[in-house]
Amino acid sequence: MFAYAFRRLIYSLPVLVIGSFLLFWSVRTAFDPLAKLRQIRDPEVIIRETQRLGLDQGILVQYWRWLSGFVTGDWGVSSRTSGSVKPMIQSALTVTLELLVWGLLFAFIVAVVLGVWSAVRQYSFSDYALTGISYLGLALPAFWFGLILIQFLAVWPQQLFGWDEPLFFFVGLTSAGEEPTFIDTARHMVLPVLTLTVGLVATWSRFTRASMLDALSSDYVRTARAKGVPRRRVVVSHALRNSWGPLVTVVSIDAALLVGGLLVTEQVFSIPGMGRLFLDSLLAGDAFVLLPWMLITGIAVIVLNLVADIAYGLLDPRVRL
Repeated sequence: MFAYAFRRLIYSLPVLVIGSFLLFWSVRTAFDPLAKLRQIRDPEVIIRETQRLGLDQGILVQYWRWLSGFVTGDWGVSSRTSGSVKPMIQSALTVTLELLVWGLLFAFIVAVVLGVWSAVRQYSFSDYALTGISYLGLALPAFWFGLILIQFLAVWPQQLFGWDEPLFFFVGLTSAGEEPTFIDTARHMVLPVLTLTVGLVATWSRFTRASMLDALSSDYVRTARAKGVPRRRVVVSHALRNSWGPLVTVVSIDAALLVGGLLVTEQVFSIPGMGRLFLDSLLAGDAFVLLPWMLITGIAVIVLNLVADIAYGLLDPRVRL
């Protein structure tokens, strides 16, 4: 297992280098790092900054300087805030991962329960009902669903019962000016997590159902039933155990994409995460933030895909790495 993981990481390095170079080239082409300085119209300042940043050198030299600086921890200074890029991304990544962990955990549990329930009761009323609800969940825009949750679970109950503050907060992940507690964080997390998971549950429950139906129709499940094994044990120990693979793969891929893709949820609930940082930096043309942001999301995709492959082999004994 260790040799396989190490070999995959070695194979991923050329992909990461080529991908990061293409990202670097595209960002350098699309955005001018000295756009703010050019508004001052001081040629000496522009020349000095051009030489300091190495913008007067070839694209390969510029890429190598940036990549070596990234590896050594020098991620540059934001042209939008004039602050160091590294703590900005670390803070945003921490917020996004906190939201992502709770969202993925909740979505995974609910999706498995609903998928197994639908598969065991195939073509029943509950199966059709859950299928219809899942299609509805796929069709709901995240920004619209988030606003609906704010109205139904925060604004209207507060107005109806005359509370001093809403039951669930809908701005940020902590209360301003207060020491964060578990209860306070939970009240901030409920609405964003529900907004994040509605689409994931709809998708993952369909994958779980399809995998379970395939497992329930297999020979080893029929053999277990013929031997008189209890139904619950057949479903849990035989069918469910051997149907994890496709779901784990989908979860890992979605998790990798969501590391930088929670833009809508973070924007609706004013959460200072990776998605919002990307949008603010993109609108400001801040190439110094966009480049490390893109590289980190690329690393997340590669690492989580490797985790999916390893988990697939551990969960399904029929797979050999």
